[in-house]
Amino acid sequence: MFKRLKKKLPGAKEREANKSEKEKLADRREEVLSRGKKFKYPLQFSKHRMIFVTIFLATIAVILSVIYTRHALYESQSTSDIAYRITTILPLPVAKIDGEPVRYSDYLMIYRSSITPVERQSTINSTTDVEGMKNYYKRSALTKAEDYAYVEKLAAEKNLTVSNEEIETAFSAHQSAGGSNRSRESFLKVLSDSFGMSESEYHRQLYLSLLTKKVETEIDLTAKSTAGTISQKLPEAENDFTKLMELLGENTPVSYESTGEKVSILNVDGGRAGKAHSLEVGEITGPFVSDNGDGYYFIKCTDKSETEVAYESLFIPFTELDSRLENLRLDNKIEEYISLPDTEQ
Repeated sequence: MFKRLKKKLPGAKEREANKSEKEKLADRREEVLSRGKKFKYPLQFSKHRMIFVTIFLATIAVILSVIYTRHALYESQSTSDIAYRITTILPLPVAKIDGEPVRYSDYLMIYRSSITPVERQSTINSTTDVEGMKNYYKRSALTKAEDYAYVEKLAAEKNLTVSNEEIETAFSAHQSAGGSNRSRESFLKVLSDSFGMSESEYHRQLYLSLLTKKVETEIDLTAKSTAGTISQKLPEAENDFTKLMELLGENTPVSYESTGEKVSILNVDGGRAGKAHSLEVGEITGPFVSDNGDGYYFIKCTDKSETEVAYESLFIPFTELDSRLENLRLDNKIEEYISLPDTEQ
């Protein structure tokens, strides 16, 4: 009988020692991957939970912001800096006129620029006076904002626009009003100190004013026709404004004004003094729309010096826009989202 030879198998330590470096590296990689599987699914679960929590908190924040904004603007009707900043970021409406939304930011801008000088002068004596004054300016500001919104609607229909150059020209004219040589910085400081207005807010005011002037010039055919009639009748009246008024009769919408004595060419009168000073004595110009945008003017220079001028003027007021706005109010075509007390000042 032959003895059966038993081959001794190498142990684990021996097998490990006999492995090449490449095999050892592969085993180590497999070990690391195996351990990582223990944390794979818990990490995925935590990531999903974190996304859910983030979305949930963001939703809550949005809901709370909406609630605060609604309460601040439409219930308590706050006019604070925070409320105003919200309206400059979000295009929220304060009313609607003939289907056109009225910007809440325009309403607050007009109100704040109106009430700021009054508050800083500290001339109101009692709480009743304070509330009465604030209510008056709120009502006035909302009405003005509604008018501007309707102007913007008409401007869009007529393809009327105001360029940045026009706004800048008007800004420069206001900056040097009365012959002052204020720098831009000092003028902006006056706006901030006296009216609480920034440069962008004043540009918005100028834009709305210039756009209104363009719209009224475009839509007021009656005023345009009256200006044409005056141009035709001036030769018949021998360029005499008082004779012309007699020819037009008592029911004419035209009004006559004379400075009598000379006034400064920098007189704040919608640009009439400057226009008159550019004429020779006895010369007439017109019709032109004043800087105020309130209607057409005919100007006659009656006397002048280097820095002063005397003049007569004929004024044809714009009435079409006011008439349309009045009809919209009578026809209940204005819906307001805040409630203001009726005031009379």
